[in-house]
Amino acid sequence: MKKLWIVILLVLAVVGIAICLPKNEDYDYLRLHIRANSNSNIDQNIKYEIKDGLVEFLTPYLCDVQSKDEAISITKSLSNRMEAICLQILRENRFDYSVNVKINNEYFPTRTYSNTTLESGYYDAVIVELGEAEGDNWWCVMYPPLCFVNNFENSIQIKYKSKIVEWFKSLFD
Repeated sequence: MKKLWIVILLVLAVVGIAICLPKNEDYDYLRLHIRANSNSNIDQNIKYEIKDGLVEFLTPYLCDVQSKDEAISITKSLSNRMEAICLQILRENRFDYSVNVKINNEYFPTRTYSNTTLESGYYDAVIVELGEAEGDNWWCVMYPPLCFVNNFENSIQIKYKSKIVEWFKSLFD
């Protein structure tokens, strides 16, 4: 009975602390954000072809990164090649508008990827602007590589550990 009360008090304390902590606006994620030229069907379709080309290109470079900073560094070094891939896909499909690749910190709404939910807030992102970049956009998470999981032969599994949960479990071992 005494252990039950200890457990209840610990759970209430953890919940209370979690509720009182301020929200962290500096997330450890790097997003990929592709902005279509317009909302026309043809511009939206080419946006998805660009997405497929970039994800295929970036997957081998980002599959083993260990940090957001490493992902940013790799992406910066590949930005000219990313732009060239986008331009090649556009030209092959007879589009003549420009491409701009940059890294910026921008606001994103809440988004769920499989079992992971990213709260709304400001995130670092690789921004790919196609033409006027005024159409609907597509985005995913480059680090950790949530948008590349289906491209890996052996899917990545991201595991999150909690020191509090581990300590709590140790009470009953």
